[in-house]
Amino acid sequence: MAPGNSSGSESKRKAMALPGAGSDGVLARLGNTVRQSEVFHKGKRAISNTARFSKKIIWSTGKAAWIAGTTFLVVGLPLLIEIDRDAQLAELEGHQASLLGAPSQPPGLAAMK
Repeated sequence: MAPGNSSGSESKRKAMALPGAGSDGVLARLGNTVRQSEVFHKGKRAISNTARFSKKIIWSTGKAAWIAGTTFLVVGLPLLIEIDRDAQLAELEGHQASLLGAPSQPPGLAAMK
């Protein structure tokens, strides 16, 4: 074929050209139409707002978990250790009292005297 002659394969190539190359295909034009629609922009904005809100919620939840965890370690854990130590001491006193032959008393009554 001569270089100046236009064939069917050239027109197919032009139809299949990249979207930015001047001749847009049907799917590219449809995509542009959808992206320019108001519904698309409202949906995109809603998704963006939802993502931003979710990020803030996760960040706040993480901060709250950090505060709760450190508070438990500083206040709650020593308290639990002390309560366990008192329970062991009361159990040991009850065991010693039973070995010595004294009537065993519930730990609550021994503390009241």
